Amino acid sequence: MLEVYGHGGDVESAALRYGLEPGQFTDFSANINPLGPPPGMLEALQAALPEIVRYPDPGHRALLSMLAERHGASQGAICVGNGAAEIMSLILLALAPNKVGVVQPCFSEYETLSRQFGAEVQMVYGIAERDYRAAPEQIVKLMASSDLVFLGQPNNPNGVQYEVEQLRLLAESAEQQKTYLVLDEAFIDFIPAERRQSLLPELEQYPHVILVRSMTKFYAIPGLRLGYGIAHPQIIAAMRSKQVTWSVNILALRAGEISLQAGEEYVTATISAIAKERKYLASELGRLGCEVTPGEANYLLLKLPAPWTAGSMQEALGRRGVLVRSCAMYPGLDEGHIRVAVKDRAANTLLIGEMQLIIGGGEG
Repeated sequence: MLEVYGHGGDVESAALRYGLEPGQFTDFSANINPLGPPPGMLEALQAALPEIVRYPDPGHRALLSMLAERHGASQGAICVGNGAAEIMSLILLALAPNKVGVVQPCFSEYETLSRQFGAEVQMVYGIAERDYRAAPEQIVKLMASSDLVFLGQPNNPNGVQYEVEQLRLLAESAEQQKTYLVLDEAFIDFIPAERRQSLLPELEQYPHVILVRSMTKFYAIPGLRLGYGIAHPQIIAAMRSKQVTWSVNILALRAGEISLQAGEEYVTATISAIAKERKYLASELGRLGCEVTPGEANYLLLKLPAPWTAGSMQEALGRRGVLVRSCAMYPGLDEGHIRVAVKDRAANTLLIGEMQLIIGGGEG
């Protein structure tokens, strides 16, 4: 298993295992915009390098102002953090839930962070017939016995959304039960605006709902770490009170500002490319005998044809310089599941070709 630290994108561990340099791998285990950062980002960051001799703004004021304008929210309703993972940590620190509910399969940090901060974790499970969604009534029941519930929207690793009517039902239940509902929207920007199922436009109606957003995936800056949370100002104030000063470095803040200034052409091109390549990748992988979950994000959950397992496929591809994410350790999935990022046509064709050779040749 390559997920030594519990996540994809670990090219250093892969390099040690397979004897290649980190830059020699084609990495499908991390879900990053295949177009790369917005035009001009790298040049702007290079120009900003002299700024590292001073401290970053601990109030994140320039980026906060831009985020508030983009989302039509007050600056007091937004908390900027060192990636979405820090935002989740701050939520747990600020609200100190005793019992946390998670809907499996899901992003492993929901459970990991909750346990790290001393909470008891309880789970419900999505099923294959619902593309690994849980039934809304299951989640409502989970909320009744939890202080806080995490839900991916779209969910990782299956890439599916809950409809906004279902989200409203959950949000109303959260208000009635005084349970916090954390909706992780880290990958929602990859979905066309008209298809995004989000409570953001009506968030003021639900003071127990918290949205988590990431800027690292869509804008291809995972090495800089940048995310933010949107919620009732009292929750945001509590989160900020737990945040380490200067947790967001000056280059990450600059990258965020540059990202929000990216033209509509970059956004449109990204969404269009992901939709086109996801369809192509799903079709070709299905032709190889994989069961593909029809998600809407920039990754696909696959069940490999027997007798292949996540471990054996990961090993066979890794020796060829291609990395995929094993999902065998996700509760609710099994040893045959992997996740692959949607990349550009050249990379996607490479993956399909390598998997075809492996499956056809029986390489183990």
